[in-house]
Amino acid sequence: MRPRRIRGGRTTVLAAALSLALAAPIAATQAQASPSGAPPSARAARTAELPHQYEVSGPATPAERTALTATGASVDEVHGRAVVITADRAQAALVRQLGYSLRKLPDPPSAPAASGRIKDFPAGYANYHTYDEATKEIDALVAKYPAILSKQVIGKSHEGRDILALKLSKNVTKDENEPEVLFTAHQHAREHLTVEMALYLLNEFTGKYGSDDRITKMLDSREIWIIPDLNPDGGEYDIATGKFQSWRKNRQPNAGSNEVGTDLNRNWDFKWGCCNGSSDDPGDETYRGPSAASAPEVQVVSKFVHSRNVGGKQQIKAAIDFHTYSELVLWPFGFTNDETGPGMTQDEHDTFAAIGKKMAASNGYTPEQSSELYITDGAIDDWLWGDQKVFAYTFEMYPSSAGSGGFYPKDSVIPKETARNKDAVLQLLETADCPYRAIGKEQQYCKGGRTRG
Repeated sequence: MRPRRIRGGRTTVLAAALSLALAAPIAATQAQASPSGAPPSARAARTAELPHQYEVSGPATPAERTALTATGASVDEVHGRAVVITADRAQAALVRQLGYSLRKLPDPPSAPAASGRIKDFPAGYANYHTYDEATKEIDALVAKYPAILSKQVIGKSHEGRDILALKLSKNVTKDENEPEVLFTAHQHAREHLTVEMALYLLNEFTGKYGSDDRITKMLDSREIWIIPDLNPDGGEYDIATGKFQSWRKNRQPNAGSNEVGTDLNRNWDFKWGCCNGSSDDPGDETYRGPSAASAPEVQVVSKFVHSRNVGGKQQIKAAIDFHTYSELVLWPFGFTNDETGPGMTQDEHDTFAAIGKKMAASNGYTPEQSSELYITDGAIDDWLWGDQKVFAYTFEMYPSSAGSGGFYPKDSVIPKETARNKDAVLQLLETADCPYRAIGKEQQYCKGGRTRG
């Protein structure tokens, strides 16, 4: 998955654009501020069509890929000299204006809902959980394991669905002086496998407590938080018709526009909109919202994380935000190409990289700093570190390519692809008391080699 440099020429438009990309990737201003560069007929059609995936031949550097995101498309998959994007007709036209050729990929499956009703997954996807099904499974687990699992409603989505935080710990009703670790899932609506990842962890931690030594030790010495669904409205919308909608954002209306939704993972209040790593156009896949943390779902989770700051000390030490797809372990920063950047020392970067590479060695993902792919701003892992100094990672789960299912792999992969991350998750839990142990500097940074919550 590591990008290789492109050889040969490029069109005049792209060459001029890329001359600016080293500092502030190109077309960024042009494409975001003026989608009218696309044919008027294409721009007008945006609200009436589903986006499609395209393979784009040519982009091979982070700057070139960042230029693609400036069209408002999302970059879904990166290869040496090609990427896969999700784009509507107007965004695809802008990509062509940059001098690239596009190949339309097959659309997501369309089939009757597995249960014979709408608002459910199609046949072949019946083992994915709808929001209601996931909630029922969670409630059953809480009832079965009340000593180690508790549920909190920490807020509401735009459409009024509960956003849940599940706590796992030996003495779950007490707020103990233990390192805390946060796992979040489903910021992007079409990434349904991430909800299954959260449910897997809940089942694994409860069902194997007392029999699995590593799990037992972690629940005895950690407080684990799982937020299984940050974007329930978008997830339900994506499956509402029996045909997957390729929907990414939440379902919050945008004032003065017919376009709906904010990209939650461009809406966090750290370096929001700073660096041409998101869009200011409500119709775009990566629309960052009108202001930082304007999305109610982001507000809810931000408030929850801040609530874990006790006496000026953040109790959450580490985190993973699950996404699909591409099989990557990513760490901050996304807003800058610098290894450190403002707000991160070399030791902190080295700790991120050491833990990330070790986790990737266990699940077979590719480890890298987020900006090695392309620039993003307003992302959750940047916010968790930049705002709260949480060692936060993004996991891009299975598959590695659109050809293997992309955002919509069949439900037969769920058991294998969730269990694939068990060791990586346990590694992060085990290192949460003193992450700097990963670079051999626990004596320098952690009292007696350990930190306490």
